[in-house]
Amino acid sequence: MSAKAPSHLHANALLLGEKGLLLRGPSGSGKSALTLDLISHYQARGDFARLVGDDRVAVDAQNGRLVARPHPAIAGMIEVRGLGLMRVPFERACVLSAIVDLCGAGEKPPRYPGEDEKTALVQKIKLPRLVTEGCGSASVGRIGFFLQRITTN
Repeated sequence: MSAKAPSHLHANALLLGEKGLLLRGPSGSGKSALTLDLISHYQARGDFARLVGDDRVAVDAQNGRLVARPHPAIAGMIEVRGLGLMRVPFERACVLSAIVDLCGAGEKPPRYPGEDEKTALVQKIKLPRLVTEGCGSASVGRIGFFLQRITTN
């Protein structure tokens, strides 16, 4: 067990290949839509991709790694605008490799982020970080490019 209780975050978690990704952002920033776009994109090219949690995720530091789990009440469900909560295949946990922070409405990501903006600290564990806009093919491509360039600790 970990020494500290898990943090419950307003975020999404998913597995893309072997990399766990935490998507954070304000309400309405497109976390669920981007999660669906990323999963669809990876699966279409034959890669493994699964939801871990939508909207509420527990994050726990274990042995120097961050582990994300879905909220039990909505495990295996994701909000699809216009359709409501939908059941989808999911994983019960993943080790996080990176964090993507989505900009709010009217915000733009930094064109040239400073070194301190390229990482995020969660429960005293530092992970690579990308700031980007919400959903869309540009964000899917940018996140894929980002994940190819990080190493899992």
